[in-house]
Amino acid sequence: MTERPAVDGLGYEQARDELGEVVRALETGGLSLDESVALWERGEALARRCEEQLAGARERVQKVLDAAE
Repeated sequence: MTERPAVDGLGYEQARDELGEVVRALETGGLSLDESVALWERGEALARRCEEQLAGARERVQKVLDAAE
């Protein structure tokens, strides 16, 4: 895999799309153990980033709903 930007700088869609690429690469196989572990670690970081982004969106929606009540 080529050099990728830092995970914490990615938006939700970017992190989600790259996570899909990581999953496909791991499922395809043919990687060394070190490459597979590095990809797995990147995938875990991407998944956490997606969760953070979704949690932030949920918070924002909840604030709007609370203000509307």
